[in-house]
Amino acid sequence: MSLLISLESADFVFIREKTGATAGNVSVQLDKLEKADYINITKSFKGKRPLTTCNITKKGIKAFEEYVNNLKTYIG
Repeated sequence: MSLLISLESADFVFIREKTGATAGNVSVQLDKLEKADYINITKSFKGKRPLTTCNITKKGIKAFEEYVNNLKTYIG
């Protein structure tokens, strides 16, 4: 979520590389975020290769902001 909050969209490979997580782990986490309606996932092709692109939803932005505010309160 913290990656997507500052980007218009990000592809699966970018997210995997930036997080250092395995492809399976990223896939599971993205699926959970999509089911919560925090992100949209678009599947397409770039040439002959599959391309999975993610972008954060308004609900996801609100949830992330609430999370950050809760952390500030806890630390604060």
